[in-house]
Amino acid sequence: MTAANDESPEARAAESEAVETAGVPDLTSDSALDAALEALLLVVDVPAGEELLADTLEQPVARIRVALRRLSDGYADAERGIDLRRIGDGWRFYTRDAYAPYVERYLLDGQRSKLTRAALETLAVISYRQPVTRSRVAAVRGVNVDGVIRTLVGRGLIEEAGTDPETGGILYCTTELFLERLGLSSLKDLPPLAPLLPEVDSIDDV
Repeated sequence: MTAANDESPEARAAESEAVETAGVPDLTSDSALDAALEALLLVVDVPAGEELLADTLEQPVARIRVALRRLSDGYADAERGIDLRRIGDGWRFYTRDAYAPYVERYLLDGQRSKLTRAALETLAVISYRQPVTRSRVAAVRGVNVDGVIRTLVGRGLIEEAGTDPETGGILYCTTELFLERLGLSSLKDLPPLAPLLPEVDSIDDV
């Protein structure tokens, strides 16, 4: 009789792989793959390439390409409020042009309301470490900042400032309107960083 712990190397490897993949969604079905792609595309800073998406999901590029086209056509046929478009060599979500007036109205109305605590914290990180990517800001705050970034861009307080040469992520910096609203003549007039946001120094280690 073979002892229970005398498993073959192949069996142990299969068991280890099963443990590592436990809890990871099965992307065999098209609907599961589509859902996974939606999740990824909601958080990208720049249009995501088909090869990168395929590597991330461990799927053939050809299958990813078909799925992206299926999603894009589905949004268009259903006349949803968002489009999935291929821009250059990558894919990204955009609001549908037909609803631009409502989006603009929302953004303009938002400029008349006060900034939330989350927005103020995000703005502080950007103002002291600009230019900085969204992912690095998120690392400091410990939460997703996609929505907050969109709000700050919509209010004209921050703007895109190129891309990070290492990660390809969009860099953000403050605007002249930011200085005007704070009554500052330049960023040199900002108060010392440490008393306000001591944890922000960890951003350089991310």
